[in-house]
Amino acid sequence: MSEHQILIEGEKTAFVQAGEDTVLRAALRAGIGFPYECNSGGCGSCKFDLLDGEVENLWPDAPGLTERDRRKGRLLACQCRAKGNIQIKVRVEADHQSQVRPKRLLAKFVESHEVTHDIREFRFVTDGPATFLAGQYAMLSVPGVTAPRAYSMSNTGNDRGEWHFQIRRVPQGKATEQLFHHLRAGDQLEIDGPYGLAFLRTEAPRDIVCVAGGSGLAPMVSIARGASQSGMLKTRHLHFFYGGRTPSDICGESFLRMLRGYDERIHFYPVVSLPGEASGSQWSGETGFVHDVVRRVFGDTLSNFEFYFAGPPPMTQALQEMLMIGYCVPFEQLHFDRFF
Repeated sequence: MSEHQILIEGEKTAFVQAGEDTVLRAALRAGIGFPYECNSGGCGSCKFDLLDGEVENLWPDAPGLTERDRRKGRLLACQCRAKGNIQIKVRVEADHQSQVRPKRLLAKFVESHEVTHDIREFRFVTDGPATFLAGQYAMLSVPGVTAPRAYSMSNTGNDRGEWHFQIRRVPQGKATEQLFHHLRAGDQLEIDGPYGLAFLRTEAPRDIVCVAGGSGLAPMVSIARGASQSGMLKTRHLHFFYGGRTPSDICGESFLRMLRGYDERIHFYPVVSLPGEASGSQWSGETGFVHDVVRRVFGDTLSNFEFYFAGPPPMTQALQEMLMIGYCVPFEQLHFDRFF
């Protein structure tokens, strides 16, 4: 296994990149506060400057880099591997340090079940505990697929080694094609994690608002479960918004109903943007875009809440802009990882 030393400008100690790790994953395993979000080349949060040495660029056309970034020679740490000892320039921060350092684990597929017409929950088990914070994600190396995929856990950390992922089928998606149609009980794959900064803040005193759309369901269910299990909901309320295009896309309530305090401390708001496409029954719930419904429900009190959200980029961007620009909610009260 090849090992290379990576030194960040201004730091006294280098960290080691080993095996198939990218610069980013090596940094996070070493406890470095390297900035990142998606781990997949889309968000651009892990940009760095290469000062000395050579790297292998795994995805030169990654959308996380702008044309200006490319002209300046910037690179994405999640898409680069050092080819030897290197020196880089990046601003590290304590807030980006992993509270649980990621590990590579061999996992066995146990079972899956349907959540909606295009979302399934996949369950895996590893030897030893499943150590992660509510709301985090892992990188799954799916057999037959070149690059690992980021999927959020829907359960909470446990000593049984259980990892649950609620995954949305992507049309013509290589990874979901393998998972939905070819994965069999007993099959093995690698889970690398945990990753992600949008985890449950148990110390935050405010009531909680979770907003999900599409496969953003998984981390929000994990947040709700974590809040319930930690005892936070003895003194707080949790409001769970789920947005879908049609009534057939709506899900989440069945998981919340299993938690103590449902209807008293946990409140569910399903929202559809195309109610006219209901089949078999008339939709009587909230309609429109989910961020608009959040605004209608809470109005000028929005700054009193702690927000967690996950879903399609247009949804997360609209929600962030509404909260920060429209209602001056501090960024420190917003928790999300951008995926593209």
